[in-house]
Amino acid sequence: MTIMRATMKAALLLLTLCAAPSVTVAQNGGTTPPVKSFRDINGRSVQLDKYRGRVVLLNFWATWCPPCRAEIPELVALQKQYGASLQVIGITHPPEQKKNVRGLARRLKVNYPIVIGTRRTARAFGIGDILPATVVIDRAGKMREIINGILQPEEFEEKIRPLLR
Repeated sequence: MTIMRATMKAALLLLTLCAAPSVTVAQNGGTTPPVKSFRDINGRSVQLDKYRGRVVLLNFWATWCPPCRAEIPELVALQKQYGASLQVIGITHPPEQKKNVRGLARRLKVNYPIVIGTRRTARAFGIGDILPATVVIDRAGKMREIINGILQPEEFEEKIRPLLR
């Protein structure tokens, strides 16, 4: 069973990486995020405007998504390394139960806010069926990219690191 599960995880990961190109949201100055306020897994308000001056990564994910779970430790590391200039915000993709989200966040030692997403939230940001998906917001609060699939180191270097300068 373990070998089968590992094979399925690898196949899902490969499928996600091969079928998920990133999308440039805006060429000239970016676009304003369609949603600016969320509720975290503890019911507190999370406002995007609070993070103006930082690059924000809105990472859409789900507990039932193996590539999403595989990506979280990398996002935790990025948050730790670039915390002064970068803010990761995890957005759950429904359907999700808060207790499952909290449990996974604890196990993976998530060091960034996790908010409860809805299908409407995902659609508003242009997120389709591919998970994980990351919306890149620049320091001025404008959307720049939607990266479908796991955020690869090359994509970080090419699309996000220049925004951190």
